[in-house]
Amino acid sequence: MKIKKNAFTLVEMVFVIVVLGIVAVIGSSIIAKIYESYIYSRSVNELQTKTELALTQISKYLSFRVKNSIIARKPSGKFVSLSDADGSYKILEWIGYNNEGFEGNGTDPGWSGFVDLDSPETNQTQIKTSGSQLSLAEQNIYALSNGEVNLSDPSQSSDPNSSAAIIFDGLPNDFNVSHYGWYNSGDHDYVFKVKRSGSDVLKFIENKPKTVYEHYKLTWSAYALVPNPLGGSDVNLTMYYNFRPWMDENYTDGNSSVLIEHVTTFKFLQKGDTIRLKLCIKNPKVNDIFCKEKVVF
Repeated sequence: MKIKKNAFTLVEMVFVIVVLGIVAVIGSSIIAKIYESYIYSRSVNELQTKTELALTQISKYLSFRVKNSIIARKPSGKFVSLSDADGSYKILEWIGYNNEGFEGNGTDPGWSGFVDLDSPETNQTQIKTSGSQLSLAEQNIYALSNGEVNLSDPSQSSDPNSSAAIIFDGLPNDFNVSHYGWYNSGDHDYVFKVKRSGSDVLKFIENKPKTVYEHYKLTWSAYALVPNPLGGSDVNLTMYYNFRPWMDENYTDGNSSVLIEHVTTFKFLQKGDTIRLKLCIKNPKVNDIFCKEKVVF
């Protein structure tokens, strides 16, 4: 007895091969689209994370600014108060106060920010800042400035010409932002270079204030955000620090660190004491651009 065996005919084989080919094409197309979608999502997430981190870092530094000191500057060097700036100003600069020293060791502040106006130790040559432990501020500033600023004895700094300073909260009616010493103006009568005497006395070591106010900020550095190269459409946003305009220094005299690369847009606007920032970056691999805004109070 013969057993009948079933087999594919040539037509059936061709049909199966065609069907498998169609399925393979469709499957590979789906896989390609899934992979493309994954790459795009990863790119967007990466851009979003980088932009958020950069803006968070910028806003942190700006939150410790001496509010009236902030300027916007053009590549040509011209500068104005940020509140008067338009879109042609590309560089953002400000004087920051020593927040780490203000926080001190968690129990005692390095500097209190208060002036004891009733103390006989407060006069035109010095102020008594009650509640301060200035040795803590000295250690903190010395470390942050890489040894360039010594609050106790400026002559012992790695840069003897550098000095910490205080800025009073009170301002004259004829306020002019250039009086912070910006860009070799030779005028820094809003900023008073100081050195410590004991734990809670700051002595003026150059210009003396005409009026002593109750509140002050202790500072050792200015900061600048600069798109490099200036005028480009794809730049690195660089933070400059450890320079002192009251010592006739500008940001090129300080240290620098690239915050974020491939920046296409960096804009800033001030209304009152509020600063609005816009930052756009792109991923050159997929030519995708992501923008984010942040408000600093």
